[in-house]
Amino acid sequence: MMALYINWDFDSEIINIYGFPLKYYGLLFACGLLLCMYILKRIYRRENLKDSAHEALFIYGIVGIFVGARLGHCFFYDFDYYSKNLLEIILPIKKTLNGEYKFIGYAGLASHGGTIGLITSLYLYSKKYEIKYLKILDLIAIVAPLGATFIRLANLMNSEMIGNPTTMPWAFIFSRIDNIPRHPAQLYEAISYLIIFIIVFTIYKTKNIKLGNGFMFGLAISLIFTMRILIEFVKINQVEFENGMKLNMGQILSIPFIIIGIYFMGKNLTRKETK
Repeated sequence: MMALYINWDFDSEIINIYGFPLKYYGLLFACGLLLCMYILKRIYRRENLKDSAHEALFIYGIVGIFVGARLGHCFFYDFDYYSKNLLEIILPIKKTLNGEYKFIGYAGLASHGGTIGLITSLYLYSKKYEIKYLKILDLIAIVAPLGATFIRLANLMNSEMIGNPTTMPWAFIFSRIDNIPRHPAQLYEAISYLIIFIIVFTIYKTKNIKLGNGFMFGLAISLIFTMRILIEFVKINQVEFENGMKLNMGQILSIPFIIIGIYFMGKNLTRKETK
């Protein structure tokens, strides 16, 4: 039976140059972002939006995602530690037992925080470039599930966010963690988000249904965070305080996004165009 399982033994580092590691996480994060920007460039041209606005979107997007994801991890998942080590929130370092600081990269990023950060930065972007806020949210929502796909593949390469033990034949043994067959929860999410991307992108391309501003945004976030809630049931808890909770932090934080998504979709079912 063990022969059926997939032995996952990837080193998270691709190369280490003088103590500065290049990791699969960073590479996949960058690849996902660049692919999303490429698709968005074509979408911008289709929507007759300026190239200069697309170029600026990269800066607004990456700052919003990264700052939000970092703060989300520090405040939602490990506030007790980071409240006592404020420097580590903004710098990619960690204090060792002997009191020295070591470069480790930004090891903690939370998707819910990244979503909040992106939505916030896009508001500032919409004001600067005079694009309707809901319109830009719709355009970003088309590629957001694809970006999330790459992030979960990055988690897989890091052997993090692993699943509960299972005897399913497609189980992964994350040998850098333990020798227990587990659900490849990262892969479940990556596949789910890829399917969501295909659905949302197809709806946008066909435009057989007249949709008001905000519908694509509502559809994408409601589907993404519904899948997040469901897949969390086969994942181990990320932090100790989640033990004993009926819903973990990731599931609790997903609920408001689903409600917001349903609101915007429902709004479009009653009115063709949001004002």
